[in-house]
Amino acid sequence: MLFQILSYLRFLGRSGNAHGLHSPSVFGLYTHVVNHSGQFAAYEAVEARRAALLTDDTAITVRDFGAGSRVAGAGRTRRLRDIARTAAKPPKLGQLLFRLVNHYRPRTVVELGTSLGLTTAYLALADSRARVLTFEGCPTTAAVARQTFSAVGAENVALIEGNLDDTLAPALAALPDPVDFAFFDGNHRYEPTVRYFEQLNAHRTDHSVFVLDDIHWSAEMERAWEAVRQHPDVTLTVDLFYIGLVFFRPSLPRQHFTLRFDNPLDRLLELSRVFGA
Repeated sequence: MLFQILSYLRFLGRSGNAHGLHSPSVFGLYTHVVNHSGQFAAYEAVEARRAALLTDDTAITVRDFGAGSRVAGAGRTRRLRDIARTAAKPPKLGQLLFRLVNHYRPRTVVELGTSLGLTTAYLALADSRARVLTFEGCPTTAAVARQTFSAVGAENVALIEGNLDDTLAPALAALPDPVDFAFFDGNHRYEPTVRYFEQLNAHRTDHSVFVLDDIHWSAEMERAWEAVRQHPDVTLTVDLFYIGLVFFRPSLPRQHFTLRFDNPLDRLLELSRVFGA
């Protein structure tokens, strides 16, 4: 927990907001998508499913291929309510991903790390015409995610079970279209994150958007984020602390922005709640 708090304090020292943004494209993205405060009908369906999971005492055996839970003492057997409370992405982030997909209208969306399927549901419901391919290593978690998709009516999702190291490459090779949008939440370590980025980079277009989760979760993830920022194919990035947005358009000048997505006090309280749970 201490690392994330110190990282956030460093982030506050270098981050800004819409004032002083000289990039028209980033200004529009930040003001009309990132900080959009309106409601969409899909939010209610996903949050109703979250509410149901938060009261579900069912215990499942979790198989984790990544860096593990960020909650101290979390073992292999966990209750769904605890996973929903501590591991599922918060509504604020899920709804931001919804708005990004709604804004960019990708045909093919790839998500690395399904968990209980709440974030996947936001990605899928943003555009029913999009094909959402999500990867989950744990069979019992994947089964719950499929229940989530059914509960919210997300019919455009294909879930692939198994270790990403084994499943990602063949699945990408079989896709009929490029990857237009990718959300990385499958392994919070440096080497796998950079490797998955390279694999997806080979299947994108200049207009694709990649989103990396938890870029300040650990020193390893900060190194991975820096490696992505410095990648020669990347032209623009936006660091929102929770996530990092990555763009590849050659027409954009090479720039890196660090922008606030929440109230600093609220974020510090959230960090204390999550990591102290």
